[in-house]
Amino acid sequence: MRFLPFLLLSGLSAAAQNTFPAIGSWREHLPYNSTVDLAVTPERIYAATPYSLFTVDRESGEVERRSKVGGLSETGIRTIRYDEGAGKLYIGYTNSNIDVLTTGGIRNIPDLLRESVSGDKTVYDFFPAGDVCYVATGLGIWVLDAERYETKDSWFIGNNGGYVPTYMVSRDNEYIWAATAEGLKRTPRNNATPSDFRTWETVSGTGGLPAGRASGVAVIGGRTVALARDTVFVRNGNSWTLFYANGDPIVSINATEGRLAVAQSFVLGGSSTRVTVLNADGSVARTATNSPVLSYPQEGALAGPDLWVADLYGGLSRWNAAGVEQFKPNGPDGIATGEMTVYNGTLWAAAGSVNESWNYQYNRNGVYQYKEGQWTNYNQFRLPGLDTVMDVLTVAVDPRDESLWAGSYGGGLVHYTGPGTYSIFKQNSPIGPTVGDPTSYRVAGLAFDQNNNLWVANYGAINFLHVRKTDGTWSSFAAPFFLNENAAASIVVDNSDQLWILSPKGNGVLAYNHGASIESAGDDRWRLFRSGAGNGNLPAGEPLCLAKDRSGFIWVGTTDGVAVIQCAESVFFGGCEATLPIVKGETNFANYLFKGEEVRSIAVDGADRKWVGTRNGLWLISPDGDARLAHFTEENSPLLSNDIKRVAIDGRTGEVFVSTAKGICSFRAGATEGVETYDSLKVFPNPVPPGYGGTIAIRGLKENSIVKIAELNGRLVYQTRSLGGQAVWNGRDYAGRSIASGVYLVLVTDEGQEERTAGKIVVIGR
Repeated sequence: MRFLPFLLLSGLSAAAQNTFPAIGSWREHLPYNSTVDLAVTPERIYAATPYSLFTVDRESGEVERRSKVGGLSETGIRTIRYDEGAGKLYIGYTNSNIDVLTTGGIRNIPDLLRESVSGDKTVYDFFPAGDVCYVATGLGIWVLDAERYETKDSWFIGNNGGYVPTYMVSRDNEYIWAATAEGLKRTPRNNATPSDFRTWETVSGTGGLPAGRASGVAVIGGRTVALARDTVFVRNGNSWTLFYANGDPIVSINATEGRLAVAQSFVLGGSSTRVTVLNADGSVARTATNSPVLSYPQEGALAGPDLWVADLYGGLSRWNAAGVEQFKPNGPDGIATGEMTVYNGTLWAAAGSVNESWNYQYNRNGVYQYKEGQWTNYNQFRLPGLDTVMDVLTVAVDPRDESLWAGSYGGGLVHYTGPGTYSIFKQNSPIGPTVGDPTSYRVAGLAFDQNNNLWVANYGAINFLHVRKTDGTWSSFAAPFFLNENAAASIVVDNSDQLWILSPKGNGVLAYNHGASIESAGDDRWRLFRSGAGNGNLPAGEPLCLAKDRSGFIWVGTTDGVAVIQCAESVFFGGCEATLPIVKGETNFANYLFKGEEVRSIAVDGADRKWVGTRNGLWLISPDGDARLAHFTEENSPLLSNDIKRVAIDGRTGEVFVSTAKGICSFRAGATEGVETYDSLKVFPNPVPPGYGGTIAIRGLKENSIVKIAELNGRLVYQTRSLGGQAVWNGRDYAGRSIASGVYLVLVTDEGQEERTAGKIVVIGR
């Protein structure tokens, strides 16, 4: 038997996951609380989540991760299966792609994914069988050549040769069996033409096996069993008799160490949620049943004295004589589709969203916090009092105490002041109900101004804008002109302490200045930017996001590109219109920046570059918007999905956090925010280890510093300018040659032309 080597399948360890990434590298921040399948190998248990894999060492209990960032082809796993004889792990993705983890690495088999058919290509299960692997799919049975890692055949065994969803495949000494939507089917093992549907016999409806869908089939102890109508039947010659049923739904069956593991969910008035392991004679070998460890088990499998269970909400659990142990690697509870912000090294991400019509999505995941390598989830699953706080869209950190304010689209305003402590503002506050929906308190935008006052966009209320001043008192406002649905969402505060407010539903972007006194409305000024010259000159598309850059300009992302308002300081004095950046030498956008693209999020890094999220990936744009610097997609990078929801940047480290339709990931970019002095300057890695081919970073610089790398005798090796507060060097000289081992000086010059020696870099073994 060939075992999979530890390093091949271990992926990213829990420790490595939280290690700060090198410049140019990625890491994932995926949910691991939900498992949908598992596989037992001699050394490890593999658990599949809807996003990735994690493993548990059978002896030590060490947990490790494996995702697209760690080398898998996709994000989104449907099923996994281990081939004990060949030492291979088969992975089926929700998009019908297939990976095989082998002793030689990861082999991808994209044939089914690329197949141009309009039917259901879902991969439901694998059945490895020597030199072939049968794949149960929504089309029928896909046969893989297990040695050549390619398609060998396809069997469409539906009535009259059509496609039929096939959920499991197995075989005994006589037949190949297939559990399908049309019933249990079989064909002789020695059949020379199994691709001919006429050679397949439908067994369901005969011999005591019910007609209609068969959900599973397996062979244990030489006996063939089939799952139909939440009952397991066993074959006795030409008849089928009851093997197991207790009246509760059966989620799955799995042949494991000569026995059958049956996973069952709970129904009102039925038995407990459980996994039951049955001997080949139908007697019960063991049972796992315990809430809340098990809530919706998906699969069970034996591994020696241990019973392992994959649960949709309870992660992976191990059951033995010593008790129950649960494995749920740290991560957010789900994906994040609301706003994200980074404050003082802590990322806050809102889980909720609305649809294009600004209707509820009933997302219950609340808010995620990422701090010092650990995720904490704030939602009704952990804090039951938040049961009415759904669809959290917006977050803002209070600069005074770093507490969090979060806006729910329907549940009002929430102030989190500590672990498990919070306050909700709706009926007991100026937060108003939506006109026409009196039980809905919709908070869609939050921002603190320069005086630490909290501004609140109250979508749909009569007074759609509020401010909570530092003394705890409130004031409320409404625009002096009509807005469709009084729609108010994201808020950005500019350098003049003015508010820029996204107003969806065809309205545009609001500019608001409260004048000398917040309390007095007499000196308030409002302006609405819409599409077209003379109206604000926004693109024709719906505005989706706002950002303020390091020059104080307001960037507006729309469904049809980007506009920049460079005259924010004089916005109320007439003549202030948005400009549409022109991209030099770029034909994709018809010369205008992101023309034809849906721009959902814009984040500004320490070098004033713009990181832009669209439906088609993550883009890095020059400070003025006139050049595309990079474009990351799931095809050319570890980006989890091209469907970008939000982007946020940790200005101190340069890490770019990206929420996608398939989860959160982050990229360590080269730009950080500049500092006032060089006192915190740091070079890393230092020393540079032998064989290192990555980027060397000089961090803690003043903005726009000139950085020189020189030999000890003063001979210049390399020179660059910092990206905000960080300079990067590839370890080569000005001619592109790899430098020799030795000690090198780092010389920095600020904009005042004062040069100083900032430190030394030791290069080993080059």
